[in-house]
Amino acid sequence: MSPSRLDFRLEARASGSRARAATFRTLHTTVRTPLFMPVGTQATVKAQLPESLHESGSQILLANTYHLLLRPGPEVFQKMGGIHPFMQWPGSVLTDSGGYQIFSLPHSRSMREEGAVFQSYVDGRRILLSPELSIETQMAIGSDIMMVLDQCIPSTADEKAARAALQITQRWAVRSLAARKDSPQSMFGIVQGALYPHLRQESAEGLMQLPFDGFAIGGLAVGEAKQEREDTCEVTAALLPEDRPRYLMGVGTPLDVLEAVHRGVDMFDCIIPTQVAKHGTAFTSRGMVQIRRTVHKFSDRPLDPACTCSACQKYSRAYLHHLVKTQEPLGWQLMGQHNIHFYHQLMREIRQSILEDCFLKLYEEKRQILQAEDLDFPVTQERPPVISPDHGHRIGDYELQLDPGKPARIVHVTSGKTVPTEADIHQWPQAAQLALHLRLPADQSPEEATPLIIWDLDLGAADSALAAILVYEEESSKGPVRPMHLVSLTEDVSALRLALSHKRYFAYLRHGAADTVLRRGHWKSRYREGLSWTLLQGPLAAIQAQAPGPAEMILGLPETISEPISTTASA
Repeated sequence: MSPSRLDFRLEARASGSRARAATFRTLHTTVRTPLFMPVGTQATVKAQLPESLHESGSQILLANTYHLLLRPGPEVFQKMGGIHPFMQWPGSVLTDSGGYQIFSLPHSRSMREEGAVFQSYVDGRRILLSPELSIETQMAIGSDIMMVLDQCIPSTADEKAARAALQITQRWAVRSLAARKDSPQSMFGIVQGALYPHLRQESAEGLMQLPFDGFAIGGLAVGEAKQEREDTCEVTAALLPEDRPRYLMGVGTPLDVLEAVHRGVDMFDCIIPTQVAKHGTAFTSRGMVQIRRTVHKFSDRPLDPACTCSACQKYSRAYLHHLVKTQEPLGWQLMGQHNIHFYHQLMREIRQSILEDCFLKLYEEKRQILQAEDLDFPVTQERPPVISPDHGHRIGDYELQLDPGKPARIVHVTSGKTVPTEADIHQWPQAAQLALHLRLPADQSPEEATPLIIWDLDLGAADSALAAILVYEEESSKGPVRPMHLVSLTEDVSALRLALSHKRYFAYLRHGAADTVLRRGHWKSRYREGLSWTLLQGPLAAIQAQAPGPAEMILGLPETISEPISTTASA
């Protein structure tokens, strides 16, 4: 391959792992890997000052071409001398091409060979974002690292769609390189191919024939399961050259980052540190802390006693609790400052362990703490009352059948049909569709977005309803999503009552939402803002008028519907 403009130098590899430590030189700074890049979509990391980002150890900030093309526009960056003096940032900047933002606008764009046509959320004009315009805009912004324009699709797409997106991304990569001309800015190619290893290999081999300065792993964290993401990441990273940086786009939690470093990735970005900070969540050396909880109201302890960030050095949990509960912007700022510092400290520790060849020991230790929730004040769920005191095996026309050597099942006595009692989101056929519906329009925050309303017309034992809730919880853990209001409309709750009376046989009902919605008619998540579930009981023709709507999704159409069901979105 041709020499890299980044002068990438591999310093160490960890024994028993693919983790590695390196340095490279951008137009502004020397960068040490592995590293996390805070997301500054609009030339600002939300609620953070450039000075605090620099103090925390941020080396590269990520900005977005799509948004900066629309506002303030390339001409502003040309006038101001680029993004660095514009935002007073002394470090390096990487600009995403805008491909993912176009992907998130499925109803407001069209894809063609020339590029993506979309409608501006600023002034309503139609814009063709071509590889040439994307690179021209990134050159005006003056980023240190530019990304090629790619076509992003759901990672769960079928092979035909994945191959088509891969091929157009390859052609756009060639055009992006040509558009760079003699600019000294570096450029990364993006490996696509969804969850198909042979397509990932085809994409990587094609890109490696081109003089890119680094390579990104794209098309993940867009619908796949955690294990699928990790497996695809490992396969793809192993295909990429040793003498170029590897960048996993849009991932993820501290645990996700740790796992990806173990698989050979060098660079990461995600909005999670500041997004969860806004709602009072902090990553700490004692697990994930929800500062909104009442247990912190009178606490004079720092947020994380092991942390050296200014938020932990100066302020108590009681004060942070107050700021978050009153929705004061300072709360978001301080919590975000801590989370970003936590990410950078994690990367520093990982890098040092690789250099000292003790990464695997650190990996095993961190895996335990990074998936823990508040070790000092664990959340305990209140035990709900037993709905069927006699634990009878029949309620209404439904019966619990316990056959030796077979899983427990609930049967509708009259018809003999078995009621579904599984809520595995990886097997649920509507999981991918719901994940797409939950995606935020590129120009909206969760507070501005139209809530996604789902009607559940076949409650049964709440298997589909709980699957929808679990999909929401998983998607919201990756980043911001639309609010979701699930509405179950049913004449008979006997199957659910019976299942809840014997929930030791039905693990998905340990979630707790079903108990609450059956007792109170409504459940609202304490930990996922924007997630709620309402139960309406009675004849469908009578209760349909009470249901919020219209619905964008319908779960389980019953055989007989007395009135038409609208599936048209209200947005």
